[in-house]
Amino acid sequence: MAFFPVFLSVVFVVRNQSERIEGILAHAAAKIAPLVSDYELIIVDNASEDNSVSKLKSLTGESGLPNLQVYALTKEVDADTASWVGLENALGDFVTVIDPLVDDIGFLPEMLDKAVSGADVVFARNARAPVHGLAYRSAFAVFNYLYKWFNGIHLAKDAPQYRVLSKRVVNFILQHPQPAMTYRHLPATGGFAREYLEYSAPPTLSSSKNLWDSIDRGMRLLVSTTRAPMRLVTALSLFGAVANLVYSAYVVAIGLFKTSIAPGWVSLSLQQSGMFFLISLVLLVLGEYILHMASLTNEGPLYHVGQEFTSARLTQREKLNIEVVGAAPAATAAAPAERVA
Repeated sequence: MAFFPVFLSVVFVVRNQSERIEGILAHAAAKIAPLVSDYELIIVDNASEDNSVSKLKSLTGESGLPNLQVYALTKEVDADTASWVGLENALGDFVTVIDPLVDDIGFLPEMLDKAVSGADVVFARNARAPVHGLAYRSAFAVFNYLYKWFNGIHLAKDAPQYRVLSKRVVNFILQHPQPAMTYRHLPATGGFAREYLEYSAPPTLSSSKNLWDSIDRGMRLLVSTTRAPMRLVTALSLFGAVANLVYSAYVVAIGLFKTSIAPGWVSLSLQQSGMFFLISLVLLVLGEYILHMASLTNEGPLYHVGQEFTSARLTQREKLNIEVVGAAPAATAAAPAERVA
């Protein structure tokens, strides 16, 4: 098996997986421990409604698993935001984000090989992803078509969720005002050295996704990652101005050369001349843009960590050349008396 002399951080986002979480983490630790010099498993519990948090807390005890770092969120957030909770708290030279229900951790050595060889970002796509309903697949296809039209990349193919990032990439994303949103697309569009890999593995479990939440997230992603919507506003504004000018010239021509015109038609047409449509359209898009700008100046974070706890056992600490010395024995209470001749 290949060995990589690096510190690896592995981020898992879980929700309502109390019955499976111990097996998932034990399997991950068994795969990763012989692979790298040191590692940490970062688990982000996305506001589970079962006893996942209690289970994770027990796994960080003396008899539990080593190198666990658990972040329990108080409310459910989208997958990208939950992933970023782990990413921004990762300490490793490389960070990987794994969906335990879809991604195969056994493919990690191939990804690490590319990362250690110089790739800042390594993407891996499972050819056997879970199958969703027709409505979700249709909306997903439309979103990716629009995103590719606006940004030039197919987000699902060019920036899959399973990825290995160097610490340099994570630090760069941290400089952006919305790192949780930027994390989704920037590694594929930021000019980093990247590699694309594909594998085939059956998903552990099909995870259902909410269509409306996905649509809302997709709209925010489109608005926040490209200037194309505002370019569309300016193009529509120009088209409306030209169309209004042409229609006004038409109304003037009718008023000059036609005699049978209803009284007041010319003045009324010149007043309106399609401006209601233009104003409504511009106000609609400006409203969406104002919402985006308001999210950038949001006073609070996108998430709140309710609990945080760490494994009592850390293999990194066990490798340190430090010896804890106990207290020195107490000095003799009284020195023996001198003999007097």
